[in-house]
Amino acid sequence: MAPTQELVTAALATVIDPEIRRPITDLGMVKSIQIAPDGAVHVGVYLTVAGCPMKDTIRRDVTAAVAKVEGVTGVQLELDVMSTEQRKTLQTKLRGDRGPEKEIPFNQPGSLTRVFAVASGKGGVGKSSVTVNLAVAMAANGLKVGIVDADIYGHSIPRMLGAAERPTKVEDMIMPPVAHDIKVISVGMFKPPEGNTPVVWRGPMLDRALHQFLADVYWGDLDVLLLDLPPGTGDIAISVAQRLPSAELLVVTTPQMAAAEVAERAGSIAAQTHQQIAGVIENMAWLPCPHCDERIAVFGEGGGQIVADALTRTLGARVPMLGQVPIDLRLREGGDEGKPLVLTDPDSPAAAELMKIAAGLSKRASSLKGLQLGLAPRG
Repeated sequence: MAPTQELVTAALATVIDPEIRRPITDLGMVKSIQIAPDGAVHVGVYLTVAGCPMKDTIRRDVTAAVAKVEGVTGVQLELDVMSTEQRKTLQTKLRGDRGPEKEIPFNQPGSLTRVFAVASGKGGVGKSSVTVNLAVAMAANGLKVGIVDADIYGHSIPRMLGAAERPTKVEDMIMPPVAHDIKVISVGMFKPPEGNTPVVWRGPMLDRALHQFLADVYWGDLDVLLLDLPPGTGDIAISVAQRLPSAELLVVTTPQMAAAEVAERAGSIAAQTHQQIAGVIENMAWLPCPHCDERIAVFGEGGGQIVADALTRTLGARVPMLGQVPIDLRLREGGDEGKPLVLTDPDSPAAAELMKIAAGLSKRASSLKGLQLGLAPRG
């Protein structure tokens, strides 16, 4: 049985663009299909830009999909590049005609994306490790997840997530790299690959960078967006409150009283910005003794609950303690190697606690508040 155009097209519809996460047939990326009498198939595919970092993945996936069609004896793939007009058409298809003033999609009335801003009072409490592992746990449960590395000066998310690719620019739209099924953007992805150049920006530039990460990046339909904030209550924390008023704060602390005091300050910003606090996570809660079943309170005890109770009094609404994550060397090692603990050692106590927290944060039912339902009263 000789292959047909319909069968080959159906096979190509199973190929998902690795950046946009939609079938290449929906994106106008299939240029041509030619089938020879002997069953050899020639497929032309448009790349969004020249030098597309994912071209090898597209080549592999297209070849594998077409080769499975009954009657195909060989696959030849030709890669071309979209014209400027084709890229503009693709941008309009993905994001609509949004005009000169780009809006943040997560602020639109129909958005069902839940946004969490992960905050801490001081550095060194494991905020970024918690962010990455929560995101990976949510993605493993089938949610569509994105991370904004909003810690502009201390960006570390790409390394911790193992995101080595650089973003792709399609007209004025940025395609974020994907790692462990998570879309991620960071200022570190735009720096020269050599060296470790610091980012020396003032407040207005930080705010502009945050807006670009939210408005210019093509996020698609996310279930959850996590923002890894810098420690404290500086420019970025204020910009997040202004740019994403619906974002909920996740406060990360350690049991130590000194860390708990500054974490309480970081959470108390919600009283001024009218944000909600999803809860408090106590990281480095205890160390399992290597010789017995005892828990060693390396950094003291009770700091997380103290923060939750203090924020409850300050805000007049209950702020829950979401979980206590024990110390695990593999959590640090996984961050250095780009292999999150919830994937490499899901049965470890720290991973189990992080997955429990992620599951709890994922349970909120979708709200109809603010949605345009298209209903009209009957006269």
